[in-house]
Amino acid sequence: MKQERLYLPFEIEFVTLEEYPKGSRHNSFFELIYIFSGTGTQYINQHKFNYRAGNLFLLTPQDVHSFEISSSTQFFFLRFNEYYVKAAPGHEKDTVKRMEFILQNASHRPGCILKNKTDKPLIASLVGNIIQENSHQQLYHKKIIEQIVNAIITIVARNIALKLPKNIKENTGEVVLDILHYIQENIFEPPKLRAEQISRHFGISLSYMGRYFKKQTGETLQQYLTSYKLRLVESRLLHSDMRIGEIAYEFNFVDESHLNRSFKKLKGVSPTEYRKQFC
Repeated sequence: MKQERLYLPFEIEFVTLEEYPKGSRHNSFFELIYIFSGTGTQYINQHKFNYRAGNLFLLTPQDVHSFEISSSTQFFFLRFNEYYVKAAPGHEKDTVKRMEFILQNASHRPGCILKNKTDKPLIASLVGNIIQENSHQQLYHKKIIEQIVNAIITIVARNIALKLPKNIKENTGEVVLDILHYIQENIFEPPKLRAEQISRHFGISLSYMGRYFKKQTGETLQQYLTSYKLRLVESRLLHSDMRIGEIAYEFNFVDESHLNRSFKKLKGVSPTEYRKQFC
């Protein structure tokens, strides 16, 4: 299996391919792939998805992937790492948190990550603008491209946030999407995540909110809170040197044993075993 590496903060590439390079690939960075035209099949983590124009794929450092081209395909590649987002000028804490949404999506299933209909033409326009700026290379083109890249990453984060619960669809009610965003923003503040506080914040009765949330997402509020925290724990295990006890403390588990039990229930292995397998 070939491992690809990134030597710049971010890289862009626009190519037309009749055949995708053979063999599975494993990145050491994040990669967004936009399909301008063409059809074929995306393979990722032993799953597959039939792609077409307008699809946008996210590949994370854990993903094993390849493409099989059915008809001549125009690919746009945007490659970047987490340090780009953290170090880029103007990026504040909220932007770094958005990156967490990308990191926690590790080993996701295949398919287009654009869940918000209005974002589809927006991404198409932004990608087109990058290609135009890169082609003409007029004054300040590098700075303009960087700003567009930042916008794309932010839009991707928004769409990943919509993807997490299994029943979220493009037409899911706005209120539940706001609730998900609220949970993700306040995941490190347990008092704000109590059902009573969430129902009060959104003006929904406590008895109705539980039914509404499960109907919209397929999970109870507590199930979603636990699964979301464990996805972030997974990110810590893969992308940091934090000790298991430190991770348990950060995410407000009672102790390390509590985290071990919860993580093993989800993944089938302990956090320590998981880290050994993938790091």
